[in-house]
Amino acid sequence: MMKFSIIISITSFLLFTACNIQEKSSATQEVSSSIASNREERIARKKSIGKTLKESEHLSVEERISLYHRLKEESSDLYDFENEDDMTMYGYSLLWRDRLKEALEIFKLIVSQFPDSSNPYDSLGEAYLALGEEEKALANYQKSLALNPENHNAIDQINRIKKIESPSENQREKAEDKFAKTFNAEAYKADLEALGNKLIEVHPNALKFISKEAFWKVIGDKKALMTDQTTYAEFAWHCSEIVANVNCSHTSTGGFFPEWEMLPKSLFFPLEVRWMSEGLFVVEAFDHNDKIAVKDEILSINGIAVDQLIKNIYPHLPSQGHIATSKRHDFNFSARGMIAYELNFPKSYELIIKDKETPIVLDSGRASIASFIEPFTKPCPENLCLEIIEEEKTAILSVASFNYYWWNNLDDFEEFMDKGFQEIQEKGIENLIVDVRFNGGGSFHPSIHLLRYLSNKPFTYYLNEGLEHPFDNHFKGNLYFLIDGNGSSTTGHFMAIAKSLNLGTIIGEELGSNQFCTAGQMICRLPNTELQYYVANSTVESSATSLPDETGILPDHYVTQSIDDYLNNVDTVKEYALQLIEK
Repeated sequence: MMKFSIIISITSFLLFTACNIQEKSSATQEVSSSIASNREERIARKKSIGKTLKESEHLSVEERISLYHRLKEESSDLYDFENEDDMTMYGYSLLWRDRLKEALEIFKLIVSQFPDSSNPYDSLGEAYLALGEEEKALANYQKSLALNPENHNAIDQINRIKKIESPSENQREKAEDKFAKTFNAEAYKADLEALGNKLIEVHPNALKFISKEAFWKVIGDKKALMTDQTTYAEFAWHCSEIVANVNCSHTSTGGFFPEWEMLPKSLFFPLEVRWMSEGLFVVEAFDHNDKIAVKDEILSINGIAVDQLIKNIYPHLPSQGHIATSKRHDFNFSARGMIAYELNFPKSYELIIKDKETPIVLDSGRASIASFIEPFTKPCPENLCLEIIEEEKTAILSVASFNYYWWNNLDDFEEFMDKGFQEIQEKGIENLIVDVRFNGGGSFHPSIHLLRYLSNKPFTYYLNEGLEHPFDNHFKGNLYFLIDGNGSSTTGHFMAIAKSLNLGTIIGEELGSNQFCTAGQMICRLPNTELQYYVANSTVESSATSLPDETGILPDHYVTQSIDDYLNNVDTVKEYALQLIEK
């Protein structure tokens, strides 16, 4: 199986650092949504043959394979046998549960059904490698590479087996070495051209939010900046802007993670800051307390006004359409690195602070790690929480992820919701707050399951698909939705349906996504610099097509934190919703 990777979002940055993309066995578990989203969300509602086999695990693997063949012969109109990814994910669900021999047989089955596809041989190679059979693993990786010469995972695995050191190996250990590395100007220019061509070739909506002329002009401008002295770090920062110009989800150079990882600690911006509607504020001074204080507002850095600095950084940050809230969250999470990159890694920073007469000069990097502070203390430490406020007949349902798939943990989501709405009904809850802030998306299955509890009438989730019907015990009271710029992918679909059906009152800021979503993901690597980037390769739209593609889902009540609320961990949006209910 080719390596896939999630796009790094503000909510998944720390998770990604713990599960580095260079190790496929761990990466595929974290990024499975890329595969599932690519195909799972596009297929008609034929039954999943992979899910059927998973539900039949009381049978031996041989019996399950026989069942596959029998159903394909007798019921091909009922089951989706064209969905390679569906079966692939079932194979990986076995592999991740250490049922290695069963996974091997399933991957063999997939190879037999899709003999001309590169991916099954890659997956079979991984199964053989997990079983310690390196020669068979090598043969399958080589077959996969022959079918797809751009399968970089196969290249890396072949090199590992042959004990050949690849330039892309050990990315975490060698990250800082890559920072100052240089290539000749022609190599950089060729890679920029290759980057532009690949984005146009793979991404189905590469020119939806930018004209062809503007797209190539940016690449031309970047080429003009390339010299033999340009460092890999500078080149990566330029590439991030080119990829971000596509302005579609699931497409980035890694969400600033690679740039952050290679940046020497001595070059980080020396303060933790937060960009809010009121300005740029210090939220952690580290060991500069003698010169600067928390809540100080920074007006300029090294002679550049803060609003202009942010304006210069934003084009490097991927987003859906022209949504700025997601960029603000990304900046706030990685500001110490982004400021350093945009200002070309100064050794010191001259700051103009509001109400201070003289500039303050700080050395870079005296604090070696980020101390990112949540905008409030989350009431729900897990992805799913239900808080009942009985005296007010109010409940708060927190849904911080839709990453629940049939081949992994969908049952957990459905069981939580089924029990939760039973409790909501039994306690006579009249007001339900559904909090989807920080939700970076996932599968459509949990999104639909939740909507069936919230809607009072049938609805269509995806274009040209059948009706979804509300559960008998669906919620019949007052609904409130809390949203923020972190909401992406499936969360955009979920809130688009909620808004189009007018299910309730929406509170917060512009959502980071909407009803239009590119999905899936192809991992690409530039030929000379070997810079890795990720490109969506399919389109998924909800039925809420009347909503604009350029903006995120908009709230009925725009509410955001002040700097004081932020520093005091006040959940301004939730408090506003509770006050609205009281009124």
